Amino acid sequence: MVKLIGMNIPHVLNKKNRVLLSELTKTDFKLRYQGSVLGYLWALLRPLMMFAILYIVFAKLLRFGGDIPHYPVYLLTGTTMWSFFTECTSQGIQAMVVRGDLIRKISFPKYIVVVSATLTAVINMLINLVVVVIFALINGVEPSWTWLLVPLSLVELYTLALGISFLLGAINVKYRDITSIWDVCIQALFYAVPIIYPITMVASTSTIAAKIILINPIAQAIQDIRYNLITHETITTWNYVSNFWLQILPIIIIVLILVFATIYFRKKSKYFAENV
Repeated sequence: MVKLIGMNIPHVLNKKNRVLLSELTKTDFKLRYQGSVLGYLWALLRPLMMFAILYIVFAKLLRFGGDIPHYPVYLLTGTTMWSFFTECTSQGIQAMVVRGDLIRKISFPKYIVVVSATLTAVINMLINLVVVVIFALINGVEPSWTWLLVPLSLVELYTLALGISFLLGAINVKYRDITSIWDVCIQALFYAVPIIYPITMVASTSTIAAKIILINPIAQAIQDIRYNLITHETITTWNYVSNFWLQILPIIIIVLILVFATIYFRKKSKYFAENV
């Protein structure tokens, strides 16, 4: 990714760039909660409130997830990961426009702006992940060595979000409609990914539909996290899709998106200052 954006390793590790990335990340995180009464507590409250609403409606009223062990943790994990992905992409796509004044005044690698915006979402996700783990232990989930595999899926989900942020963020500099279009896409994706409903519900009706859902990189990453963190009864791409190439298709999609996005971002970054 570094090479594609047009940087070499020494340039990326330059102390000036590291300091700028760190300061922008801290500033983004502080400004997000500035002026609110509860402040940083909103980093925890938003996903928890979303979880509470979904749990009451879908678990209690509609009786979803009765066949899934530790379903409350299962649902909380899904909503937390979904909140991370949506926050990461939303902030990343708008980053170049929000930081327009800085881009016009200072010459620096433009990718830092996008990365700093997405790292703010990473901080929120890590805070929420601690809550998920505590909630899992309280709910009776037994710690397992597979917990060590969870970071791999988190990196995968972040890489996808970063690629989307680079691509759509570069387009959004000139065409501001992208933000609104992405908001609509996010709403559609929410129902296309097994967040509120178990994938077993789809599988019982159509195995083909379940496989199509599971080769979605977002669904694949979230299901893997649920499998490794909560219960091995979770259906994943690896234990439900038999074809090897379909199993690795989500990873291939993520790599292709990131490669194309970084090339496009590098090509358009020279015009950001005049278009932003």
